[in-house]
Amino acid sequence: MRKLSLIAIAAGVLAAGCTMEPRYHRPDAPVPASFPTGGVYQTQPAAGAERSANGAAAVDIGWREFFADARLQEIIAIALKNNRDLRVSVLNVEASQAQYRITRAQLFPTVDAVGSKSVSRTPKDLSLFGQTISQTYNVGLQTSWEIDFWGRIRSLKDQALAKYLSTAQARKAAEISLVSQVADQYLTMLSFDDLLRITQQTLKTAQDSYNLTKLQFDNGTGSELALRQAQTVVEQAQANMQAQARSRAQAENALVLLLGEPLPADLAPGLPLDGQGILTDIPEGLPSDLLTRRPDIMEAEQNLLAANANIGAARAAFFPKISLTASAGTESATLGGLFKPGSAAWSFAPTITLPIFEGGSNLANLDLANIQKKIEIAQYEKAIQSAFREVADGLAARGTYDQQIAALERDVFAEQRALELSDLRYHNGVDSYLAVLTAQTNLYSAQQSLINARVNRLTSLVDLYVALGGGWIEHTGDTPRPADAPADYGSGASATPAAAVPASSAKAG
Repeated sequence: MRKLSLIAIAAGVLAAGCTMEPRYHRPDAPVPASFPTGGVYQTQPAAGAERSANGAAAVDIGWREFFADARLQEIIAIALKNNRDLRVSVLNVEASQAQYRITRAQLFPTVDAVGSKSVSRTPKDLSLFGQTISQTYNVGLQTSWEIDFWGRIRSLKDQALAKYLSTAQARKAAEISLVSQVADQYLTMLSFDDLLRITQQTLKTAQDSYNLTKLQFDNGTGSELALRQAQTVVEQAQANMQAQARSRAQAENALVLLLGEPLPADLAPGLPLDGQGILTDIPEGLPSDLLTRRPDIMEAEQNLLAANANIGAARAAFFPKISLTASAGTESATLGGLFKPGSAAWSFAPTITLPIFEGGSNLANLDLANIQKKIEIAQYEKAIQSAFREVADGLAARGTYDQQIAALERDVFAEQRALELSDLRYHNGVDSYLAVLTAQTNLYSAQQSLINARVNRLTSLVDLYVALGGGWIEHTGDTPRPADAPADYGSGASATPAAAVPASSAKAG
């Protein structure tokens, strides 16, 4: 039954003059037609602020315009030049392009210059004139060509091209991700700077209170309980400062790894955490926009196209393989006679190979190709679902963080005022010192919560920008580079010009 279906396929191929690849249909996106609305998604920032996207899509906004911090802009530029993971991604594109050219070359005849000498011995009773040793010299050209009658090589070429385009999209995704990682790590460093600042302030206040309480205890006017309570605040602040200093150093180490070199000493001055001025009103568009804006989705689709092409190659393996081999040159029994008149020699050997029994390998290869396509369909659908989830998470964050931070700022103000009143009541003998310590601890906790919310808000905005496809162009208005565009990320890492790939690769984006 399967043989009959393959014969029918072959008849269709001959009529259409194409390969045996199945007709490609892009799978339907397994996500809603629009992003969530209402609830946590309801309050989104509107255009018109001092720094506004003015309705531009994320893919059209350069990362230098998205980030206002000149120091961060310099750091991102350094990372794009030196990051080793990105350099490997560029080299992977080159390797995939070379593999495509290798596969495409199989469509054309091969021509080789050949020179040979052969020596043979014949038993005396079988030889003519008693000459048992004979030798032959041969010089000429040899050519061979497999006629791609059933499209097997063309399918393999299409598969290699799709893999190349997939690798190019993977490189694009890696570069966009690097922009996001550098920004997130830089903002994390700023948050630790702010945490260290408030911890140092808390430690100074706690140390002053401890010194006063100890003086009272030494003079017999204070209790040991109040002294130990004051000491706990000092010790906790000192422990927190060491932990935060360690985390800050580790955050800088992570940033240096992304940069591929130490942080330069002459970087431009940076902005504080609460003054970053990141664009907040980038429109989300529709989920269908992600299919052409997210390189990871386009990478998954190219992998699906490669699997689809592989089915054509697996189908073609059931049919005869036709090869032509020919040679032409001169042949002589002596080296000096190679180019004398009458030494011309040629041969022509067409070959047809029909698979009869392969132990089931052809059937298994076809089954494997079909299964691999199903896997790639699932991977493609998962990439769309993941992109939808990332955008929806970003919209939920953007719809709630502003209100959360406003509430935390009011809480910090209230805790600061509570500390001032508690300290006043203590010095007037109205309240115990425990109330002052409690107010100090509450203020410190509220300040830490505010800083954490601020950095989480900023990193969520960065992640949303990338989730919507932003981060590929440097300046707003730039013409987007092809995913396989040449790049110079250091010595030995310049990509091969995209001109080496046929125009069909333009769909790489």
